[in-house]
Amino acid sequence: MADVEEVNVEEVDVGEVGMEQVDVKEVQVVVAHNERATLRVGDVFLKIDADQTRTDVEVEAMAMAPIPTPEVLWRKPPVIALAALPGTALGRLGEPSAASSAAWVAAGAAVRMLHDAPLPPWPGRSIDEIAARLDGECERLVTNGVLPADLVTRNRRIAEAALRSWTPVFTHGDLQVTHVFVDGDEITGVIDWSEAAQGDALHDLAILTFGHEERLGDVVAGYGTDVDLDVIRAWWSLRSLLAVRWLVEHGFDPFLPGCEVDVLRSRM
Repeated sequence: MADVEEVNVEEVDVGEVGMEQVDVKEVQVVVAHNERATLRVGDVFLKIDADQTRTDVEVEAMAMAPIPTPEVLWRKPPVIALAALPGTALGRLGEPSAASSAAWVAAGAAVRMLHDAPLPPWPGRSIDEIAARLDGECERLVTNGVLPADLVTRNRRIAEAALRSWTPVFTHGDLQVTHVFVDGDEITGVIDWSEAAQGDALHDLAILTFGHEERLGDVVAGYGTDVDLDVIRAWWSLRSLLAVRWLVEHGFDPFLPGCEVDVLRSRM
C-alpha cells in the first residue's frame, strides 16, 4: 500500500471541507500511519485511505447500520468527509473510562441492535484465515524477540476458544471504545466502519471491552442475552497477539500501561 504521504490530496481544499466555505484555524491530525490518515478540520473529519475498498465498505456499512453513524458530507477519492458526532468517546485504551455505567449498558444495547440487523452482503474473515494469521503472528513475535515465548504460548492457547463456529451477524469489526460516542448516558454514534462485515458477535463485544474488563458486565447487561465470557477473553488474547507487531511497526506503543501487552500479561 502507498504511504500516506504518497496519497494525492492536492485537489482537496481544507477551507471548503463542508458544503460551504469555513474559517479554518487549525487542522488536527487524529491518526496517521502508512495506510491511512484522519484529519479534523473544525467539525469535519477528513479520512484519507490508500485502499478505496475500505472506504467503500465504510460508506455502505454506515448506510445499512440501524444505529447512529456520522453523516457523509462528500466523497472525493481518496478522501471522505464526515461530520463530527456530538459527545465524547466512551473511553480510551490505557485510561479509566469516565463514562457512566448506564452509558456502557447503552453501548451494549446498540451492539445488540446492530447484530440483529440484516447481514451485509460481503463476508468477513473465515476461521481458517484467522487461525493462519494468528499462527504466523505468534511465530514472528517469538522469532523476532518482540514478546517472550511463554507469554505468546499461553495467550495462543487461550485464543483457541475464539476459533470455533459462529452464526454470522452484522459486525462493526473494529468496535474500539474510542469509536463509540456518548452524550451523558446516550449513544450518539459509532465511527470507523471500514472493517464491518459478517462476523462473530462476541468479537465486537470483546473489542468494545478490550482493556476495560471491569465494564464487561454493563455491556453484557445492555446486550441482553447470555454470552460466553471465555470466548470474549479468548478474543482479547487473539486481538492482542495480532495487533502488537503492527502497532510497533506503525509507530504506536502496545507496551503502554493498560494496552495490548498488559492485556496479554493479565492472562498469565
